[in-house]
Parts: sequence; C-alpha cells; structure tokens
Amino acid sequence: MMGYYKQPELTAEAFSDDGFLKTGDRGEIDDEGRLKLTGREKELFKTSKGKYIAPSRLENLINADSLVEICCVTGAGRPQPFALVLLSPEATETASQEQLQQRLASLLGEVNARVEPHEKLEFLAVITQQWSPENGLLTPTLKVKRGAIEQRYEYELDSWYAADCDIVWC
Repeated sequence: MMGYYKQPELTAEAFSDDGFLKTGDRGEIDDEGRLKLTGREKELFKTSKGKYIAPSRLENLINADSLVEICCVTGAGRPQPFALVLLSPEATETASQEQLQQRLASLLGEVNARVEPHEKLEFLAVITQQWSPENGLLTPTLKVKRGAIEQRYEYELDSWYAADCDIVWC
C-alpha cells in the first residue's frame, strides 16, 4: 500500500515510523531472520500493575505440551495473569490426578522460567467443562473466544486467586 488517496494523516497513522504497514499482528523474528506471527495487538491486556501481556505467546508455550488440549491466558486487572487449561483426553485417561498435578506444576514452572517477571502465570486453572462453538466458548473454526471465556469464569476468579495454589481444579 502506498497510502490513502489525498489523506496524508490517515496514511501516517497506517504506517510505523520505519515505514511498515501496521497490520495489528504481533510477531517475533527468529535466529534466521524469519518472522513468526504470535498473535494480535488487540488481544493484549493490562494487569493491575500496569503491564501489558500478550496472551498468545504464553498460550503457545502451554499448548505445546501434550497434556494440554487448549488453553486461554487472561488476567486483565489482576496482579498476574493466569491460564485456563483443558486437558487432553489422552492425559486424563492415562494419568491419576496426582500425576496430572505434578506434570501441570512442572509445566507452569517451565513456562514461567521462559517469560518476563510481569508475564509469569499465577496459576493454572484446570477446567473440566469442554469448550465448543455450541456453548459459545470457541469460534466455528475452534479458536478461543477470549471475551466469552473471561465472562464465563469471572465469578470464580477471586476464589482462585485466594486459594494461592499453582494448580486450581475446577
């Protein structure tokens, strides 16, 4: 795009200072100079400490574990973010709750070791209710509907934070 026709103000808003088009995507460049898209700007949320969190980066770290089917990182207005996690059916069929507890605690430690202090997850909340397009928690293409999930679990947040546990079972 070269710019908006006869609208230099809009053109200036659409481009970064170094000349790149602002798409709203977030990304990171790897060691070989390749761009990897990691999420969208609009997904950012602010903690009560005033720090911005990009949830997709944390979600990618959590979802990489075979234990997890899907997760949603949130925590707007809270001191630290947290993750809502649905376990994979294979994990729940082959492991006891005690084994799952240990593996999840290990996963939480691994994720927190790879992120900045303000991004460290306070806890993982293990959700048993499946998320689906039918219950409004996933899109038809099976993407997380962050707003709907935040609204669904909002009333439980105070008790989860008060529990002061690494893993909360719901």
